[in-house]
Amino acid sequence: MQGAPVDSPGAAEAAARPSRYESQKRRDWHTFGQYLRNHRPPLELSRCSGAHVLEFLRYLDQFGKTKVHAAGCPFFGHPSPPAPCPCPLRQAWGSLDALVGRLRAAFEEHGGRPEANPFGARAVRLYLREVRDSQAKARGIAYEKKRRKRPPPSSSQKAAKAAPSPPPPASTHVAAPPPERAPEVLVARAVPAQGHYFIPHPQHYMHAHFLMPGGHEADAAVPSSSSGNSNGH
Repeated sequence: MQGAPVDSPGAAEAAARPSRYESQKRRDWHTFGQYLRNHRPPLELSRCSGAHVLEFLRYLDQFGKTKVHAAGCPFFGHPSPPAPCPCPLRQAWGSLDALVGRLRAAFEEHGGRPEANPFGARAVRLYLREVRDSQAKARGIAYEKKRRKRPPPSSSQKAAKAAPSPPPPASTHVAAPPPERAPEVLVARAVPAQGHYFIPHPQHYMHAHFLMPGGHEADAAVPSSSSGNSNGH
């Protein structure tokens, strides 16, 4: 029967070994502490400001390995000079920017307050921006942010785009009924009766005759004796 597996010593050492970032951060912090001790007069970490950080960054330029052409150099602005030149070596902007980021994190890990962090001072940020622009102009290298490439659309996304979009839902808005009109007031007018009346000669009124409606009925109502008496009325 086999016993429980025992961790190998190599795995324990790999787990206890710090990462590359942590190792570099410790070395940078040790270098900065040595710079403070060798300063004249010596500086304490609590009294360190953004101006002291700028002095430290300029001090590191003597250990740089990046050729930065001066304004009077014939290779100024040339990304790949064909021949050597006497221009000095400097710390590259990318190295300084990463160094400041590691020291800023180490300062807070060693008990420093974030609001009093000298590596996050505005003067340090402006200095790094100035170094970036000047080196880009002298070396002919443009520092531009790389745009993130979008992944190509999948087949399902292409099919969704090709499919016709469904019609919009019918509106549930009900049109308001038209306003009610006020009732019209009809005025009754006296309409004269249709037809005509037989109006006798005015002299008939003297014998107490009355009006009779004209037409066939009136002719039938007249007595036949009137037709025989031509000398009557």
